[in-house]
Amino acid sequence: MTQAVNPVEHPKDLTDRAFRIGLLFKALDGLVEVIGGVLLLVISPDQISRWAEHLTQGELSENPHDYIAKHILDTAHHLSGASLAFGAAYLLSHGIVKLVLVEEVWRDRMWAYVGLIVVTALFVIYQLYRIILVKFSVGLTLLTIFDLIIIYLTVVEYKRQVARRQLSS
Repeated sequence: MTQAVNPVEHPKDLTDRAFRIGLLFKALDGLVEVIGGVLLLVISPDQISRWAEHLTQGELSENPHDYIAKHILDTAHHLSGASLAFGAAYLLSHGIVKLVLVEEVWRDRMWAYVGLIVVTALFVIYQLYRIILVKFSVGLTLLTIFDLIIIYLTVVEYKRQVARRQLSS
């Protein structure tokens, strides 16, 4: 009887390798979100405003109309404790969910493949809403494309795992 092979242990082809690399990026994304969420819990809005002023000071002295620098400052000045708490909760929940799902896919838990597909699809729907109806963002568009690729690769790998399990039973 052949045992199911964990997809992240022995990549067989380009799709397997892409799936493995995608999982690593998804885990890194989740880790960055958790770190960001924790930082938002411990940093005050005043500290963020001071950092933003310090970071943009040189650019604004050269070009007082710099769009990015002005946007960073404006965003930092409009932060409140409530918006930081929301941001922290948002980042922590997303990051933890991603890390748990990636870890469980890594352990070859079949439910986690489905969970990763569903959760990522929900993120894509929200991201598309933001891109189309709220404000276009190149970064969010690239993240959405990455998430769509992850969904595709996870579906392919899930089907492979189902087939391997059927062969072994």
